[in-house]
Amino acid sequence: MSVRWEVTGGVGRITLDRPEVSNAIDLPTVRELAAAVTAAEADDVRVVVLTGAGARFCAGGDVRSFLAAPEPSEYLHGLASEAEAALRRLSALPKPVVAGVQGAVAGAGLAFVLNADVVVAARSTKFRMAYSGIGLTPDCGVSYLLPRAVGTQRALELALTGRTLTAEQARDWSLVTEVADDEALADRVSELAETLAGGPAAALGQTKRLIRSSFDVSRERSAADEAATIAAAVTTGEAQRLIQRFTAR
Repeated sequence: MSVRWEVTGGVGRITLDRPEVSNAIDLPTVRELAAAVTAAEADDVRVVVLTGAGARFCAGGDVRSFLAAPEPSEYLHGLASEAEAALRRLSALPKPVVAGVQGAVAGAGLAFVLNADVVVAARSTKFRMAYSGIGLTPDCGVSYLLPRAVGTQRALELALTGRTLTAEQARDWSLVTEVADDEALADRVSELAETLAGGPAAALGQTKRLIRSSFDVSRERSAADEAATIAAAVTTGEAQRLIQRFTAR
């Protein structure tokens, strides 16, 4: 198995598990990822944690896999398309996705980060586009998501110059949420996941949806969606309990 899936206490964990190739992704890995995302849709999963085994989070696409394919172009097209679809489904889950990254995040590895809602990076982590270094172009939604996260000029700088960002720079550029000491990464990710798992699941899921969808609709449509969503939220048992607790203070 290249991707591990497990659930404990409402926390679902997706682990990229190809440490021998820095968790680079090939077609079997992408298909296992898609299956894990499907499993994460279950109602008992309240938050999803995304991590990578070994020293590096994800080195991007597995170059050797598509060079070994009978038709490299066809293979790479399928890899890019299926990976983007799986990651788009991950980002659309109606529950928070927390990523913990370490070592290196390169190429398509950035797509995993960009599709997570909260990202904690180990202090020693390096971030790099890497595509141009082997004469290739961005894939897996990176061209769409990166400018929205860091701005067009910064995205172009990363893509065209090959610049490497430190974890602190990635945080300052809004590519990641926070930076933790290397030895504290796993504990911090677990702490965040457990806090979110104990939160109002429906409200968090709808909040995520409203924010993520706002780039693709007009302000008027977004406002109408907000109004309809909060009106529906106030009728839920979850909100009623929390409102009663708040007013009883």
